[in-house]
Amino acid sequence: MCFSANASLSAGVVLTVIGLATLHKSTLKSQRLFAAIPFIFGIQQAAEGVLWVSLPNADLLLLQQYATKTFLIFAQIIWPILVPIAILNLEKNKKRSIALKVFVGIGLTVASYLTYCLLHFHISAVIEQNHILYIQNYPSSLKNVSVVLYALATIAPPLFSSIKGIWILGLTILISYILSALFYEHYVLSVWCFFASIISIGVYVVILEIEKKRKILTYNPIR
Repeated sequence: MCFSANASLSAGVVLTVIGLATLHKSTLKSQRLFAAIPFIFGIQQAAEGVLWVSLPNADLLLLQQYATKTFLIFAQIIWPILVPIAILNLEKNKKRSIALKVFVGIGLTVASYLTYCLLHFHISAVIEQNHILYIQNYPSSLKNVSVVLYALATIAPPLFSSIKGIWILGLTILISYILSALFYEHYVLSVWCFFASIISIGVYVVILEIEKKRKILTYNPIR
């Protein structure tokens, strides 16, 4: 899983391929961002694979730093913004769209804060007990608030979707977060991102189902 270079690099390759297939299956602009999720996870996992390879080698310090920052940019900046916007783009229910717009605002807020932290505070990564530990010296006073806002932006939006497949994905991701927090407390960022990336394969199924229903409605319009 997230516990070796081979696992992360393999996940990166598989997710990239599935991501490209998902993008190919999506036909509407409103689907594109959601369909891109597996592909983006693929890049993120590949970055962590590079980190696994470079961390034991002191001569690859610069590569370590780039890989660490790349992973954290995806984990802490891209996902809080992308997830709520991607789901909002697909939502047809007006009431649910209002809630999703709130999550977009939360995502932009927490992503802005974490961007500031990435730019102004020390970050590094180490291999510890067969896991990657990301060390982030962010202000402790805002840690709990940022964690809550991050969870609201990345976990809550799928649960507010009127599309059944997305709701199921959201519930699965929530469960994966709880398990990661319980069993990998100090490595949640790495482990949960891996679980979430694997779960994102379900995005392909959701896009296929959305396209199937859209074609049915196109060929059999309500009179």
